Amino acid sequence: MTIIKPNSTVLFQGDSITDWGRDRKDPDSLGNGYPLVIASMFPALFPELNVKFINRGIGGDRTEHLVARWQEDCIDLKPDFVSIMIGINDVWHAFNKRIETVSLEQFTLNYSTILQMIRENLDAQVLLMEPYVLHTSDDRPLWRADLDPKREAVKELAHKYDAIFVPIDAVMQEAARKQEPGFWCPDGVHPAPAGHGLIAKAWLEAVGAL
Repeated sequence: MTIIKPNSTVLFQGDSITDWGRDRKDPDSLGNGYPLVIASMFPALFPELNVKFINRGIGGDRTEHLVARWQEDCIDLKPDFVSIMIGINDVWHAFNKRIETVSLEQFTLNYSTILQMIRENLDAQVLLMEPYVLHTSDDRPLWRADLDPKREAVKELAHKYDAIFVPIDAVMQEAARKQEPGFWCPDGVHPAPAGHGLIAKAWLEAVGAL
């Protein structure tokens, strides 16, 4: 049985992987990615629970951007369940020189800030999905030295804040043994439809819906 309670509001937060084409002028728009898959499947499995889903992912965001907009885009919405996938841009944008390197300490501080805000202002269950990359090009494995410590930090924060932890990178690596990486994420980061389905499946399993 799912851990999501009746009449809950579920908030999806993150970057482009979560945003995925949502209409930001429409507060009810879920985009076309894994949040839409989840918001389609969950009510089909549990229609009696009357759960509402909201998406506030924004493409290009890093952890610092979530800190800046957390009051408006999380706390003020009063969600009962907060799902977060953030962090790959803290790695990618530094790698392609769009920003200075985001240190592990700063990444952890940013992430801790939003989790502490939830703890202090909401009575909400939290679910954290680690950032991931698939090795679709020669440079992607080079990200590992920066990405893996940040993945570990997310896992440790999940433990500290009693959040559900979903090891999406591990899920993606396992899937890439069954089908080539580009099948799931053509550029190693942004999911194909099958990749969004994979994320949604892992999420639904984590909340006891599958």
